[in-house]
Amino acid sequence: MLRLARETIGQHLGVSAQQSPAGLNDPALQQPCATFVTLKIAGNLRGCIGNLEPSGSLLESVRRNALSAAFHDHRFRPLTAEELGQVQLEISLLSTAEPLEYRDGAELVEKLRAGIDGVILQLGKARATFLPQVWEQLPEPAHFLNHLCQKAGLVASAWQHDHPDIFLYQVLSFKER
Repeated sequence: MLRLARETIGQHLGVSAQQSPAGLNDPALQQPCATFVTLKIAGNLRGCIGNLEPSGSLLESVRRNALSAAFHDHRFRPLTAEELGQVQLEISLLSTAEPLEYRDGAELVEKLRAGIDGVILQLGKARATFLPQVWEQLPEPAHFLNHLCQKAGLVASAWQHDHPDIFLYQVLSFKER
């Protein structure tokens, strides 16, 4: 999957020959799957795009999200051929998101499992997610939720007083060395 993502980006840049890595005819890869593809250079985020619900097969999702992370993440300029050799790719396969019931902000913080749960926060039309890997940068649940609210375009403290809908999911992730 990592090789597929890298070659998909390389083909778009015109630096990789069009060939598919071996083993892609496995029926499991044709199953619907929600994925995220993350690009980092020297440990710094360089792009991250995905889908929270399955959209096409696992193969299609990885290809589409690899291209989107490399060329359509609005936070970054499109990836260049020179950067491709510096990029470390990570792929996350998401479980189905489940709603989290909680009474108040204090209980919400207690129920979150740092490093395990990916979190979707939704309030009205505002919606954002952080993959479980984001806990590495934001290990404190209150800070994690503050940043997630800001990512959704809300005030940082919205999770404490506006009772947004919260959904949790887990990931199977793998990255290049």
